[in-house]
Amino acid sequence: MNYVLHNKELDGTLYKPEAPVIFTKADSALLKDGKPFFIPDWSERVDYETELVVRICRLGKGIPARFAHRYYDAVTVGIDFTARDWQERARANGLPWEICKGFDGSAVIGQWVEKEKLPDVQALHFHLDINGTTVQEGCSSDMLYKVDELIAYISTYFTLKTGDLLFTGTPVGVGPVKIDDHLEGWLEERKVLDFNCK
Repeated sequence: MNYVLHNKELDGTLYKPEAPVIFTKADSALLKDGKPFFIPDWSERVDYETELVVRICRLGKGIPARFAHRYYDAVTVGIDFTARDWQERARANGLPWEICKGFDGSAVIGQWVEKEKLPDVQALHFHLDINGTTVQEGCSSDMLYKVDELIAYISTYFTLKTGDLLFTGTPVGVGPVKIDDHLEGWLEERKVLDFNCK
């Protein structure tokens, strides 16, 4: 819910949430090193949500936004897979999102790029190709809540630890995946993500 056009795509209207929308994923959700994503058979529609991901590099609690840049050292592109049918039911009934967002393999991450090797973290372009066609594009300058603001907000409630991963929200253009899809994620001109759906 961190890009206004995605909020319209999801809810039919442009808006900025009163605060960042936060959920957590278990460590069993992590999928890396190009391993395949197995689409769960208990969902009728699993959507890709392409996001910038930052890697937390030090312990922090109650971090002021002006110091937040000290708490992450690398960036990549990730996919926040969402069981959309389950999410719609959860939203309609005021239920938590752990099943629709945190199931096994639902947090895909690419290869890390050190922060110093990239432009300003709030000016990064990224995109996702499926089977050779670009299906989603974004730029971090369009975030409603900037990376440093997210870190400040989250660390109010959760102690951030070295190795924690922060997915920063998806731009417009989410859609379903199917068996045999080939996904490639790009950060600026670097391909950092490459895997298949099974």
